[in-house]
Amino acid sequence: MLVVSSPSGAGKTTLCDALLKMHPDLVMSVSVTTRKPREGEVNGVDYFFASKDQFKQMQSDGELLESAEVFGNYYGTPRGPVDTILNEGKDILFDVDWQGASQLSNSSGDELCRVFILPPSGQALEQRLTGRGTDSPEVVERRMAEAAKEISHWSDYDFIIINDELETAQAELNSILIAERSRKKRMLFLPQFVNEMLDQL
Repeated sequence: MLVVSSPSGAGKTTLCDALLKMHPDLVMSVSVTTRKPREGEVNGVDYFFASKDQFKQMQSDGELLESAEVFGNYYGTPRGPVDTILNEGKDILFDVDWQGASQLSNSSGDELCRVFILPPSGQALEQRLTGRGTDSPEVVERRMAEAAKEISHWSDYDFIIINDELETAQAELNSILIAERSRKKRMLFLPQFVNEMLDQL
């Protein structure tokens, strides 16, 4: 379970998309949300879209590994699909904020690797948010305030990537995935593999 978090505008989505292209066997976790679908978004692909009542029912039934309220909408990770993917022996990529990362850490423990993406500076982050041209100055100001809150939790993560040069940041994220896959505890086939090798010696 590879968790990637960052403040809005730090390049998390771009980095995650690149990682998914490099590793077709890596599966992106699909969150459930109460926000309205944007144009082109497909239910079950981009998000699972639900009403607030449905979301709260999922929370009370223990069907969510993590959940949070962001800008007035609720987001969460459904437990069922994650369990299915892990049982198939595949790795999962999570795009969640610090609250989601903390809850996943509590519920999943050793299965988790947490990566935080930092912008090169506060000024660069503001320029990126303004450069999008999609948010009003008031929304940019609010996102900057949220960014400060998000960044204050950097020390809870296992790895930090400063996204100054995109290609370097992509290489660093890819290296983290490869290294984590090589951890002894994650190579569940290893005992049988080694025993069979020893039998041949």
